[in-house]
Amino acid sequence: MEQYWLVKQEPEAYSWSDLVKEGSTAWTGVRNFQARNNLRAMQIGEPVLFYHSQTERAVVGLAEVARAAYPDPTAESEQWLAVEIRPVRPLAKPVTLSDIRAQENLSNIGLIKQSRLSVMSLTPDEFAAILALSGA
Repeated sequence: MEQYWLVKQEPEAYSWSDLVKEGSTAWTGVRNFQARNNLRAMQIGEPVLFYHSQTERAVVGLAEVARAAYPDPTAESEQWLAVEIRPVRPLAKPVTLSDIRAQENLSNIGLIKQSRLSVMSLTPDEFAAILALSGA
């Protein structure tokens, strides 16, 4: 069964435009056990929403998993994982955190309930609701 994901990144460190320019990237540096477990569950082809944290606080693009979990080459321990993602398309309109908070059907997503989590799963309905907010 296909799963849906959201990854967060500070745009000053690595932005959606960086991903588009590079064509794909290894999602490395995750050092939270729950986020690591989410990386482990990601499968090739599954959709990923790309969220700019900190300054923008908005979902800005749709990506997909290009390579399933493998040992994170930036980690000293083999317990940490990475995946590769590639861009699919930018969202027609960024979906801000305020937009998401205003939707009752999105009140339980990790972006709100676990705001520090960098890799999170979404239900199909949550994923569709965010895309709908973007005008897709």
